[in-house]
Amino acid sequence: MSIQKLIVKARVRYWEDTNVNGVDDTENGDNVPCKKGDLWCPEIDVATGVIENWEIGKTAFINYKVTDCCGWVLLDSNGHVVKSQEDGYVPKTLSPAVKGYGDYIIMNIDQNGQIEKWKFDIDDFHGEEE
Repeated sequence: MSIQKLIVKARVRYWEDTNVNGVDDTENGDNVPCKKGDLWCPEIDVATGVIENWEIGKTAFINYKVTDCCGWVLLDSNGHVVKSQEDGYVPKTLSPAVKGYGDYIIMNIDQNGQIEKWKFDIDDFHGEEE
């Protein structure tokens, strides 16, 4: 199985717990890149840990509580869905900064969209049918 991209679809409870460019975000998450409505949706290259839809120039410390509301899609090099989950626990891969206990996405992201200490582990991703 060759995974190229991870698309996260996390329903965030407290946007203001994240810090963007050294400042706490707003209650509505007005400053963080990759926000789509009520969801945080970064598109991550699994080999490099670079968020492809990141707003270049912004830095962030992401600290999102998304208890049981973390959806994701794994895509192959042709853009086909290999595995997906509508919602559920946060995979360990999405908390490289500090242990998230399946409830939090916790990561540092630099001005180029690079996730610090990124390490993709396919075993962290189990669909609802597994």
